[in-house]
Amino acid sequence: MTATTTAPAPTPVPPPRRRRRSYRALQPGPGGVVLRYVLLAVASVVTLFPFYAMVVLSLKPAAAVEFPGSLLPWPIEFDAYATVLDSRDILRWLLNTTIYSVVSVVAVLLLAAMAGYAFAKKRFPGRETMFWSFLAMVMVPYHVTLIPTFILIAKVGGVDTYWGLILPTLANAQAVFLMRQFIQGLPDELFEAAKIDGASEWRMFVRIVLPLCKPILATLGVFVFLWHWNDLLWPLIIGQSGDMRTLTVGIASLQKEQVPLNVMLAGSVVAFVPIFAAYLVGQRYFTEGVTMSGIKG
Repeated sequence: MTATTTAPAPTPVPPPRRRRRSYRALQPGPGGVVLRYVLLAVASVVTLFPFYAMVVLSLKPAAAVEFPGSLLPWPIEFDAYATVLDSRDILRWLLNTTIYSVVSVVAVLLLAAMAGYAFAKKRFPGRETMFWSFLAMVMVPYHVTLIPTFILIAKVGGVDTYWGLILPTLANAQAVFLMRQFIQGLPDELFEAAKIDGASEWRMFVRIVLPLCKPILATLGVFVFLWHWNDLLWPLIIGQSGDMRTLTVGIASLQKEQVPLNVMLAGSVVAFVPIFAAYLVGQRYFTEGVTMSGIKG
């Protein structure tokens, strides 16, 4: 008769103690909260003060500026805005700037989306080398390529023309990079299902890529519009006549003509309004586009 031995029951291992995260230690005290709001209020005042001064001084009569009396919001006159809007030059400059900015935004977004789609979802020899070579353009200072670009445009007759103003700004490496980063995060199953259904490359681009890229397209649209609307150097060089001046070049030229300060600031306010309107239109996609394009890839 053999004796059977029973194995001892395993000693239960106590569950690991969860570390209690002290969120209270991360939260600032009452003094820290007050200091935070004070710093935010000071930063807001410093940021908004130039815009406030620009608007208030544009509503003042043409007289010597005295501080701080000139910064008071009274008396108010709209003579400077009447002068700006009645001027043929200002309206011509506004038209030139609108054409330059809107056409550039549409062309840059379309080309960047197509290039980003190719670099993100297509396989072809030399793809990575081509992409990083194109991205290396960001490290080249803009002023280095300014003179060669002007010589090329001048030789083909692009001086004092809209296409000569717009064409050199369409190759935007930053826009291509952001579009590639965003499109890389799109599921490959969508494109595989579209191929099974017989969709062409152009149809996949229009029906899948563009609708899903609305956040980054809106974000890039605001940035590109802002860059072109405020561009000074290239329009100054390529626009030789007064009829091809943009708002930035035209307002800068008013300083040589002894134009009153309130009229110059009124022109600056007119130039600022479309930028602010463009931001309001793309505001709902702005934060989402910046966040997603920075994370993916």
